[in-house]
Amino acid sequence: MYIYNVTVSIDKSFAEDWLNWMKTVHIPDVLNTGHFSENKICRVLNVDDEGATFSVQYTFEKMEDIEAYQKNHAARLQAEHSQRYEGKYAAFRTLLEIM
Repeated sequence: MYIYNVTVSIDKSFAEDWLNWMKTVHIPDVLNTGHFSENKICRVLNVDDEGATFSVQYTFEKMEDIEAYQKNHAARLQAEHSQRYEGKYAAFRTLLEIM
């Protein structure tokens, strides 16, 4: 099993709107691609910056799942996020293997 982790630091004045949008729109859209089995969203507590930082985690079974997601869906979904919160966030993505 693997985790596709997206860490996002969002301007604090947009954090509540962002979290609501993630829970009601973006995360369901990602899950509806059919490539992930579950999701968690966590607030990162040990970051000292001016934004609110979150870890959004999507669990998947095999590497083919993330490859298909990245090929067929990621650009569109990331563009929707970027357009909505342009200039208000920073993000990075990591792949994790569950041991």
